[in-house]
Amino acid sequence: MLLRESPFPNRALVALDGLASGLLAPSFWAVNRLLDLQQTTAERRRQRQSRCGSCRGCTGQVLAGLAYSTLLLLSLPLAALGLLLWLPVQAARRPFAYQYTAGTAPAEPWDLRQRRSFTFISANVCLLPSGLAKFSNLGQTPQRATYIARHLAPAPPDPPSARASLVEPRRGETNSYGGTLNTPWQPPGSAPVEAAEPVPAVLSERFPADTDFICLQEVFEAGAAACLRRWLGGTFPHVISEVGARGLRGGQLKLLNSGLFLASRYPLLAVRYHGFPNGAREDALAAKGLLAVQVLLGSAQGQRIVGYVGCTHLQAPAGDAAIRDAQLTLGLRWLQQFREAQEQRGDVVAFDVLCGDLNFDNCSRGDELNQRHRLFEVYQDPCRRGPGQDAPWAIGTLLNYLKIYEEPVSTPEKLKRTLSQPAGQQQYLAGPILSSGQPDPAAPGPWQGRRVDYVLYRQHHGALPLQTEVAGVSFITQLATRSDHLPVALRLDVTPVSP
Repeated sequence: MLLRESPFPNRALVALDGLASGLLAPSFWAVNRLLDLQQTTAERRRQRQSRCGSCRGCTGQVLAGLAYSTLLLLSLPLAALGLLLWLPVQAARRPFAYQYTAGTAPAEPWDLRQRRSFTFISANVCLLPSGLAKFSNLGQTPQRATYIARHLAPAPPDPPSARASLVEPRRGETNSYGGTLNTPWQPPGSAPVEAAEPVPAVLSERFPADTDFICLQEVFEAGAAACLRRWLGGTFPHVISEVGARGLRGGQLKLLNSGLFLASRYPLLAVRYHGFPNGAREDALAAKGLLAVQVLLGSAQGQRIVGYVGCTHLQAPAGDAAIRDAQLTLGLRWLQQFREAQEQRGDVVAFDVLCGDLNFDNCSRGDELNQRHRLFEVYQDPCRRGPGQDAPWAIGTLLNYLKIYEEPVSTPEKLKRTLSQPAGQQQYLAGPILSSGQPDPAAPGPWQGRRVDYVLYRQHHGALPLQTEVAGVSFITQLATRSDHLPVALRLDVTPVSP
């Protein structure tokens, strides 16, 4: 499949979209600046510590609010004209943009007798416009986007053949997820853990340098997406961004895209996006859905070696478990349909992975409906033992957003050290909730925190010559003060099936 980079079929539509965006820009800028006047906890602390800062700050905010409100009122006629132009243009837009960076080597031949390793990252980076990000106690979206992009791609990549783990398959103890107990994977800067049970996790200060696939959520801001594409392009030649169908969709006005973003070292054979039809309340304004890609990993004896990666972000409000349940069911169906539509005779599937912020955990009573979904019968979660019970080494990925600037969690190193202790997890991770979203006072302690970010994999069945083994799981503290989520990394070993 040859992917067109632009989401529009011709330059005329590109120009019309640019014109519409330009007409909308003054109103968007004014609204964003108005929302950006609210302060994060760090900004309030700095203001209290400065002499006369409180009075001057309040006066400045009032004057700035009046100026932005005036600009917003004056720009409304332009915004109305821009919206009338923008809506029909979106109907002709493909629901994603594609970036290809030339100069990468073709897919390497694959020896099916050898082991290969692949690393996946999933992260909610909260790259909304700065004003909206303030509702999560964040802001400064351009600066955060630059930091995130630079650390996701810290160095030029090695060629895939040099990074492949081409060693003889190891035999080990079979674990409860159908893999084998291997030496724990520990990225640079990680804290040692005891291998008391299969697939022990580590807390790491750094993103793994050998990452093959990056799946991000909440990359809503256009400038942030462009920054990520620019920085990641040299390491990840294939990037999908601006995912989602905006405009009028199913009687709903979608002002934001899905926020999904995918970067791959390997060529993309097929890409498909499906939008959830049941978004509600504030989530209905975003084109949330499922992004699915088929990647070409190599070839062997005339057969394609392919992999499948899905990325999604489900309904957010805590009380919407039924909506999330329906979205999970749709996602499973779409993933299966995509795989059936794209597989060719003779294809060898190396892996099938689903990443995303599912907005429910495995410890809260309020999330019991979602914890029992059929998703966990099809895909396997290496951090999970069963409904309502995680492995003892797993920790939550949702931080207490009101405390993300406090000294014990203010740097990647400090955040890793703090979350390595049960007391730190209790204080700085979000705890179990009820279906209302309120903290659960009856939650047994010590709890491990709300793990809402997932990297799941699907084990192979049948006569396929390859099998998937979990090599390691990592919770990453690199984004301390830059996100209210911990990124998650999963490393899979793809090995030949033992005779």
